[in-house]
Amino acid sequence: MIKVLLAEDMHMVRGALVALLDLEHDIEVVSQVTSGDEILPAIRATGPDVAVIDIDLPGKDGLTAAAEINELPERRCRTLILTSLSRPGTVRRALDARVNGFMLKDAPPDKLANAIRQIAAGGRVIDSDLALAAWESADCPLTNREIEILRRAASGETVTEIAAHLFLSAGTVRNYLTTTVTKLNARNRVDAIRIATDAGWL
Repeated sequence: MIKVLLAEDMHMVRGALVALLDLEHDIEVVSQVTSGDEILPAIRATGPDVAVIDIDLPGKDGLTAAAEINELPERRCRTLILTSLSRPGTVRRALDARVNGFMLKDAPPDKLANAIRQIAAGGRVIDSDLALAAWESADCPLTNREIEILRRAASGETVTEIAAHLFLSAGTVRNYLTTTVTKLNARNRVDAIRIATDAGWL
């Protein structure tokens, strides 16, 4: 029996996924969580073989959680990311996080069950068209620090708040944001956030 952890914050979607997986004779959903912060404790408590994770979770996002699962010393849980975002940059981020699978939420139900089986058996499942688009897409020109600061700005944090969280001066944060706007050929900070979001870099 393949034990699955399901991380999805939308109750209706989570319920539908559990109902679909419960129809499979060899798959059992052993844990359901609604935020990224709950994933690691749930894995330690229930020992799933595969974690099916929504990319946009409250608290810790799905890709961050997947990367942390990979760092577990007793790592045996593999990861499948579900998303409604088909942007190449998002796929590249998933690959960088070393997830074992990446699927769109609108994939046919039988594809999800088969993907879980393949991943549990040690394989990888990445939609071929998405993988090709990611391969051909431009690399992100931003550094990890620039992405982190822009992501915080996108979530509504002020320069002062970002500086406090990252132990930087407000002037340094403004310099990072100015550099980011320049690198992305954006009109302003809001435009830079839009460009980076559309590319799947945030």
